[in-house]
Amino acid sequence: MSRRDIDLEQVGSSLVGPLANEMERNAEVSLRPTTLREFVGQRELVRHLEIVLGSARARHQTADHLLFAGPPGLGKTSLASIVASEMGSGIRITSGPVLSRPGDLAALLTDLQDGDVLFIDEIHRLSRALEEVLYPALEDRRLDVLIGRGPSARSIRLDLPNFTLVGATTRTGLVAAPLRDRFGFIGQLDLYDVDELSIIVARSAHLLGVELHEDAALIIASRSRGTPRIANRLLRRVRDVAAVEGHPSVDADIAVQALELFGVDNYGLDKIDRRILQLLCDQFSRQPVGLTTMAHACGEEPATIEDAYEPFLLREGLLIRTPRGRIATEKAYQHMGIVPRGGGLA
Repeated sequence: MSRRDIDLEQVGSSLVGPLANEMERNAEVSLRPTTLREFVGQRELVRHLEIVLGSARARHQTADHLLFAGPPGLGKTSLASIVASEMGSGIRITSGPVLSRPGDLAALLTDLQDGDVLFIDEIHRLSRALEEVLYPALEDRRLDVLIGRGPSARSIRLDLPNFTLVGATTRTGLVAAPLRDRFGFIGQLDLYDVDELSIIVARSAHLLGVELHEDAALIIASRSRGTPRIANRLLRRVRDVAAVEGHPSVDADIAVQALELFGVDNYGLDKIDRRILQLLCDQFSRQPVGLTTMAHACGEEPATIEDAYEPFLLREGLLIRTPRGRIATEKAYQHMGIVPRGGGLA
C-alpha cells in the first residue's frame, strides 16, 4: 500500500492528541520569539516595551512591574520571557491557580536573585491572601512573614532583591484594583490580522523545516482566529498530513485538505464551534439558549464555552447575547446552511 492510499480518517485520528502533552508544549516553546525585534504584531505595545525596558537598562535598574492582558494565545508568556532576555535576567514562571498558600508565594519571592523576572500567569486567580503578600513585595521590596500562631505569633520582615513582576491575565476586570494599580505598565494584546499571522506561520514553518508556499501560509493564517498559538498548532497538523502523504512542500491545496481533515472550516470554526451553531440554528432555532443548557448539550463546561468559544463567535457576528440567552444570527444560519424556522434567510 502506497502512502497516498492511507485512509485520511485514520491519519487524522492517529495524529490528534491532547494539546497539553509534552511534545506539543516543547514545539510551542521552540517557536516563540526571543527578542522584541523578532516579535510580530502588537506594534504599539512592542514600541512601549522598547521604551520601558530601554529606559530601565540606561538607568541600570530593574524594569517596572508589567501586566499583560488579552485573550489566550496572543503572546503574553512569550513577552514575559522576552522581558527577561532584554534585561539580561533570569525568569521564574508560575501561575495563579498553582499558588494556593501565602507560603508558596513567599518561597518564590525569597528565592529570587537580584534583577530576576517573576512571571505569574492567570494572575487574576490569586487569592486575596496572596495579594496581601504581594503588595509590600511590589512596593517596598519586603516580605512580612508571620511565625507561629495565637498569642505567641510574631512577625518578621525580610528584605527582597530587586525584581520585576510580570503578570498575565485574560480577565483584566478580575484583577483587584489595588494589585492592578501597582503595575507600572499595563499592555493590552489584541487579536492579529491575517498578514501578521501569515508572517508568523512562515517563520514557524522555517523553524520546523517545512517548505511552505505563501498561499498556504495565508490559508492557515485566515483560519487561525487571530491567534498565533492556533496558527502554529494548525501549521503542525498541516505538516503532519503533508509528511504522511509524502509531499515535500505544502501548497494551498494540501493546506486546505489538511485543515478540512482536522475539522477546521474556512471561518476557522472547529467541531465545538459548529456544534454550538448547530444547536442554536436547528434545535433551538430563533430561541434564546442559556449558557448552562448550551454547555450541557455540547458536553463542555459553561466557563469553557464562555471563555474559549463565545468570544470568537461574537466577534465574527455568528451569535449574539441577550438577557434571556444566546441567539444565532442570520450569518450563522447561512454559514451552517440551515433555513431558520418560520422564514428564509435574510
